Amino acid sequence: MAQRIYDREFKISAINLYKKGKRIADISRDLGIPDTTFHYWLKQEMENQEDFLRGSGKPKVSNQETVRLKKALEAVTLERDILKKAVAIFSRRKQ
Repeated sequence: MAQRIYDREFKISAINLYKKGKRIADISRDLGIPDTTFHYWLKQEMENQEDFLRGSGKPKVSNQETVRLKKALEAVTLERDILKKAVAIFSRRKQ
C-alpha cells in the first residue's frame, strides 16, 4: 500500500471542517484519511508547527541539517561512554 501525500490546501480544509464542529470520525471517513493521521495534523496545528502543511514526507533543508547533527552527536556520545567504561575498567586493574 503506497503512502498518500496530502497537499497543504487539503490539510487546511480538513482542519477547518473540524473547527466548524464536524466530528473527527466523520471527517476521516468522508475524506478517506486515517483517524490517526488527522489527529496528528490537529496536534501539529495546535502546536503552531508549519511543517505539517508542507504536503510532503521530505524534511526541509534546515531540518536535514538538524537531523545530521543529532546523529553525529549520538555517535560522539556513544564513543564517549565507551571510553569512560574503558577507563574505569583499566583503572580497576592497576589497583
